[in-house]
Amino acid sequence: MSKKSKKLPKKKPRSRIKIWIFVIIFSILFGGALGVLTAYVGSAPSLDQVNLTQQYSTHIYDINGQLITDLYRENRVPIAIELLPDHLKNAVIAIEDDKFYQHHGIDFIAFGRAILVNLREGRFAQGGGTITMQVARNLFLTQDKLISRKLQEFLWAVQIERKYSKQEILETYLNMVHLGHGANGVEAGAQLYFGKSAKDLSLAEAALLAGIIRWPARYSPHNNPDVALERRNFVLKRMFDLELITESEYTAARAEPIEVAERKARNVNAPYFVDYILDDLIERYGEERVFGGGLRIYTTLDLNMQKAAEQALANGLPKGYVDSNGLTQPQGALIAIDPRSGHIRAMVGGRGEDKFNRAVQAYRGPGSAIKVFAYTAAIDKGITAADIYVDEPVEYVLASGETWSPRNYYPVFDGEMTIREAIERSINTIAVAVVNQLGYNTVIEYGKKMGITSFVESGRVNDLGLSPLALGGLTKGVSPLEMASAYGVLANNGIRVEPIAILKVTDYHGKVLEENTPRKEVVLTEETSYIMTDLLRGVIERGTAQSAKINRPAAGKTGTHQDNRDAWFVGYTPELVAAVWFGEDIPKAMVYQGVQYGSWNATPIWKAFMVEALKNTPISDFKRPNGIVEVEIDIKTGLLVPENCTLPRDEIRTEIFIRGTEPTEYSPRCSSSPWNFFPLFR
Repeated sequence: MSKKSKKLPKKKPRSRIKIWIFVIIFSILFGGALGVLTAYVGSAPSLDQVNLTQQYSTHIYDINGQLITDLYRENRVPIAIELLPDHLKNAVIAIEDDKFYQHHGIDFIAFGRAILVNLREGRFAQGGGTITMQVARNLFLTQDKLISRKLQEFLWAVQIERKYSKQEILETYLNMVHLGHGANGVEAGAQLYFGKSAKDLSLAEAALLAGIIRWPARYSPHNNPDVALERRNFVLKRMFDLELITESEYTAARAEPIEVAERKARNVNAPYFVDYILDDLIERYGEERVFGGGLRIYTTLDLNMQKAAEQALANGLPKGYVDSNGLTQPQGALIAIDPRSGHIRAMVGGRGEDKFNRAVQAYRGPGSAIKVFAYTAAIDKGITAADIYVDEPVEYVLASGETWSPRNYYPVFDGEMTIREAIERSINTIAVAVVNQLGYNTVIEYGKKMGITSFVESGRVNDLGLSPLALGGLTKGVSPLEMASAYGVLANNGIRVEPIAILKVTDYHGKVLEENTPRKEVVLTEETSYIMTDLLRGVIERGTAQSAKINRPAAGKTGTHQDNRDAWFVGYTPELVAAVWFGEDIPKAMVYQGVQYGSWNATPIWKAFMVEALKNTPISDFKRPNGIVEVEIDIKTGLLVPENCTLPRDEIRTEIFIRGTEPTEYSPRCSSSPWNFFPLFR
């Protein structure tokens, strides 16, 4: 009997176990990869987050459309893609992303090629980035050469392509690219390298600009002209190979020599004026928009007048010395305003050694320049240019109970004289007498309505006194801006116009954000203004400011503060009023190399500025209102003289009056004339 065979247990094949292990591992890896992919895709920005906005330079222009300066953190000048020539757009596409119009944000072939190059060289030699990816990197990501950043770049590029057209993306890129030497975007680059707008670039110039994008420091024609030429020709060859230009265009452009504009140091014109308007702009629009929003600021400044002001002040200030802060003393200021419109035409706030704007921020004692407000009030209240006051020693009892005696600049007293002579010679005693007659509040009222805001009217130390209001020893002082504006009321027939610096602001699309017009107010009669102007003309023609004569009708007043700490001259024509001040920042007497300085040194500065500023302006005279009459008076009495008066001619003058205030009595000094005994023969 045969032996029965023993049945062995079945064994699971090893291959099946391996399969299960593989499935498990694959599932884990696939799940992980899917999770990572899901998380990666989920990290894509929303379309709302994708906004192709960037910072653009703000431009500030003068009244004639000349560029004063640019404001920017990045020098970028926007330009619409419709304005750019095709050969510029094609040059950029040819060298940066020749499949730009075919891909949807990512060029996988170019990216794969870049990976192979990087692996071969063991470094990030190529990025394989498209124009869209570059936009994503520059606007939304960092410049770090990391795989994680590159993956984010993909997502942003896809979303950008979903939201924006190719034209919008290309326009953003062309306005974004860095082109060296602080220029960003093709417009700023074209201005830098060729001194022209990008819309006017030739094919050769466009190719050179496009070639710079990849490596600005190396390919800049300012740095490496030979390398730049080679790079330009490479771009042209690439354009020819892609059939973006013809052979004849390629040949002609390649033969064109490189001619670049001379690099100019960045020069900020009118720095004190720019800082002055910046405060207002930042308050209204915010710092980000002012320095990066591409605003267009149209101002009242006249660059030609500004240069004249800077030159006049620089040439006219005393040499002085350098103080412990490194500033040259004395400092000075000059501000000029069109009295008819309030437009600030020139503003110099110092020697340019610091940012403290003395034309606006420095409040200093005006000296005798303050007398204009007292005399304006006097004329408006019925006192005339022919009224007689006495220049003599006099004592006044002050509120404190002390007595005070005003002194003239020269220690002499000349007795009786008319108001006109007192103003022309800047007689202190008579100015004090007028203030005392009118009262403090009246003088302050007129100063305030003409534009002075810095009077101190309360407190232990204040301006309610004879010395502050007649001689300029004010508690706080006045600024050159306020003084120029206040004198402008007289130049403008009694109409006060608020000083204005900004006319219009637009965004970079040209949309008007604000538009300003002068604010005007009648604060004096035409007659009072004209009388005061005529009196101040005498200051230049015969008085303390004869060195300010400019061979055209002009009026003004000198001012030297006590101890010669401040020197002023404020003067005007019908078209322009200008205030000149100089003094040390920490007030003290101005004596340099043994020479005493004062208002007589401010008048030549004013003259030099006005002659240059008005050289192309036709000469005009101040308009006389209908309410003005003129009669002949005896200057010793202020009374009328008959036609046959035998007084010497130098004691008779024709004087002007507001109708109804002229004298009605004859001077008794004419009564001895023999003709007075024969009235029939008069």
